[in-house]
Amino acid sequence: MQTNLAEFVKKKPEHDELEGILRACVHCGFCNATCPTYQLLGDELDGPRGRIYLLKQMLEGEPVTRITQQHLDRCLSCRSCETTCPSGVRYGRLLDLGRVMLDERVGRAAGQKILRGLIKAALPYRNRFGALLHGVRLIRPVLPQTLKNKIPDRTKVLGWPEAVHIRKMLIMPGCVQQALAPSIDAATAKVLDKLGISLIQVKAAGCCGALDYHLSDHEKALAFARSNIDACWPYIEQGAEAIVMTASGCGVMVKDYSELLRHDHDYAGKAMRFSALVKDVSVVLMSEDLSQFKGDGRKVAFQSPCTLQHGQKITGTVEAILEKAGYRLAAVADAHLCCGSAGVYSLLEPALSRQLLRNKLQALQANEPDLIVTANIGCLNHLQSAGSGKVLHWIELLLC
Repeated sequence: MQTNLAEFVKKKPEHDELEGILRACVHCGFCNATCPTYQLLGDELDGPRGRIYLLKQMLEGEPVTRITQQHLDRCLSCRSCETTCPSGVRYGRLLDLGRVMLDERVGRAAGQKILRGLIKAALPYRNRFGALLHGVRLIRPVLPQTLKNKIPDRTKVLGWPEAVHIRKMLIMPGCVQQALAPSIDAATAKVLDKLGISLIQVKAAGCCGALDYHLSDHEKALAFARSNIDACWPYIEQGAEAIVMTASGCGVMVKDYSELLRHDHDYAGKAMRFSALVKDVSVVLMSEDLSQFKGDGRKVAFQSPCTLQHGQKITGTVEAILEKAGYRLAAVADAHLCCGSAGVYSLLEPALSRQLLRNKLQALQANEPDLIVTANIGCLNHLQSAGSGKVLHWIELLLC
């Protein structure tokens, strides 16, 4: 793709990166075939190729409007198109950078500003979100059923094993997962304890920054990144083997710290070392002897989050672990498609999100599994919101 970027872009440090991404696109359109929103809407501008053209026009100085913004807002950032693209176009990176510039040029309607502001003020802070969730649970009986379904029941908090092993790994509590499903990290700690590994909670660590980053507040996101690196650093220097991620959405973000902070004189080196230690829990377990974990033979449908398969490029790993543990895997059609959660997409684009959720549940339930499992807290909560049965994080099955 030929480019002639505008002067305002040439002054930005990302100029060469943006130009390189645009020029990698060969207009083939393979990306549209696996784009969830293009499949639903059938509009070229609601597919990756069309959105790339919209971003190119903006970056070349052509007029943009809130219609342009709407087409970009409808993108789930699922990165399925990146998996499909034969030219390796880094569409997700282009979108993240382009959205910031677009928002600067066209602004946001008042209602959108308020909603996005409330989301950014509550969700990334686990104490605030926990208090909010507690309050909503109190009034749950008087809420409409559709809202009730979005509020998960309290889960039993498992005890955390003592750190008695020589081998040690780290885990960051993050933000919403601790309030929505604290059993996930506790189950991970128990599984690793059985393998002779102590999982250390870095309680000073907070949100990974993904929410703010994808809502165009890059500076705030990078502040979260620096804070998390600082919180983990003493443990890293003491020889922690890995930073274990149980939420694939957070995992793909923290793995990118090395790239996002590469121009930061104070943090570039630390970020590179930090990101190199980040591992999804499935990758950690694949290197261990799992013979002691025996499941009960139930048929399981695994919903592979976009952030796991397209973001981190981890495919087949969870399924292999579950099969080794004795579970039967149900086939899932169109497994590459997003469930519609996509961070806060279900709050910002509820109609499209519900359509994607219905399609995903139909695919997951087609072969009548006994249970649905996933690897990301956003997907888990979104799937549960349909009220069609309990959904678990797959790691919890290893303790059954």
